Amino acid sequence: MENKKFVRNTLRQGVVMISSVIVLVVILFGCKPTNSGSDKTKASGPAYITAEIYVTAPVDSLRISKLQDLNFNDLINPDEHQATIMLDPGKTFQTLVGIGGALTDASAETFYKLPKAKQEELMNAYFSLDKGIGYSLCRTHINSCDFSSESYAYATEKELSNFSVEHDKKYRIPLIKEALARAGGSLQLFASPWSPPAWMKDNNNMLHGGKLKPDCYQSWADYYVHFFQAYKNEGIKFWGLTVQNEPAAVQTWESCIYTAEDERDFVKTYLGPTLAKSPFSNVKLMIWDHNRGLMYQRAKTVYDDPDAAKYVWGTGFHWYTGDHFENVKLLHEAYPEKNLMFTEGCVYPFNYDSIHEWHWGETYGKSIISDLNNGANGWVDWNILLDETGGPNHVNNFCFAPVIGNTKTGELLYMNSFYFLGHFSKFIRPGAKRIICSSNDDDLKATSFVNPDGSLATVVQNSTDKGKDFYVWVDKKAVKAKSPAHSILTIVMK
Repeated sequence: MENKKFVRNTLRQGVVMISSVIVLVVILFGCKPTNSGSDKTKASGPAYITAEIYVTAPVDSLRISKLQDLNFNDLINPDEHQATIMLDPGKTFQTLVGIGGALTDASAETFYKLPKAKQEELMNAYFSLDKGIGYSLCRTHINSCDFSSESYAYATEKELSNFSVEHDKKYRIPLIKEALARAGGSLQLFASPWSPPAWMKDNNNMLHGGKLKPDCYQSWADYYVHFFQAYKNEGIKFWGLTVQNEPAAVQTWESCIYTAEDERDFVKTYLGPTLAKSPFSNVKLMIWDHNRGLMYQRAKTVYDDPDAAKYVWGTGFHWYTGDHFENVKLLHEAYPEKNLMFTEGCVYPFNYDSIHEWHWGETYGKSIISDLNNGANGWVDWNILLDETGGPNHVNNFCFAPVIGNTKTGELLYMNSFYFLGHFSKFIRPGAKRIICSSNDDDLKATSFVNPDGSLATVVQNSTDKGKDFYVWVDKKAVKAKSPAHSILTIVMK
């Protein structure tokens, strides 16, 4: 898709009249975020506001397209028989860290194979808030991962005297610097290892699982610190860290197995204390970094040990073995002092001919809304960019990315997942607090956040085959609206 088309459809400031879409406008009374984050604080106000409406839908190629602002009307009580989304900005919940994707070797290699003009377009599309969708949180990897062209590590002996990130300086570090610059200081990073070096593992291989040797625990803990220092020397700092990517999976690619007890003890005795006494003691440590299905049981093992739990900011999770959204909620309810972060998800297997199928984006919307409503503090996609093969990937497990860079033609192809992600990343900003967003219609999934500037962003998804009439209601005011079939809407109220 050409950049001029993306900008026109996504960010134009004029009025777009769509006869098939009856768009909505909402008022907000006193939506200033509370300092306490309590769900019992009352809004002060009332204050009338303007609502900006953005829509992505199959009809008329709408892609985060801005529609006209409309007025609201009085509605004392919602009707039980009328689909209604009810907002209460006086009740606030978790604070958003950010929304974004992963800056991998594969993304970086693909990026630097594209023409300069397309590189510029991609940076704006992902990281500019004015020209694109404003990613604010990104992940990268320590050592190689499956989405690298080869396996590699940064050191070859326990003392780590020859530790070097020289490999990353060719593609990945320059890409990260480009992203940081384009985001204008609003982009935070976290890192995840897929495997320690082969010589640290009992199978003497970075691939096919294996476990960290007990006599290498301290050396591996020191390895994280060396990584942060090496990247700091390149002008890159990190917000967070996960202990291990997918610690319960023996993969054909880089992987390392930890039981829940292994992870607890490594954090308690080695990684936690090592980080705490290092210059990177403020880095937020996350455990698990695997699927939702076992996240409660894995986190419980760590959180019930206060000597381990004190080092842990929260739990990372993925989506690859089912939805299990209820487990996000259960963990949040059981340990409300800890945080939750969706750290990886992608759609697969890759098929170039199905890039523009609409259901890919709807998968993202469903997951993001559900995870946020169940307490997640952020949501991070997998690779931001892959090539026309769904790679590069050294073990042939190719997948989709929201943007595909065809290195043969120089073309950028935007999947609808890019726009679905943008409905959250562009309008729900770091520091935003989730508010009550109650829907009485199962076909309308919604979430809503108060941003640090006081604006309110509400995202509504309709994945059915029919447009749906509904009301949005706030404190006895409402507007009647229509959600197009298979659409996602964002309403920004200022």
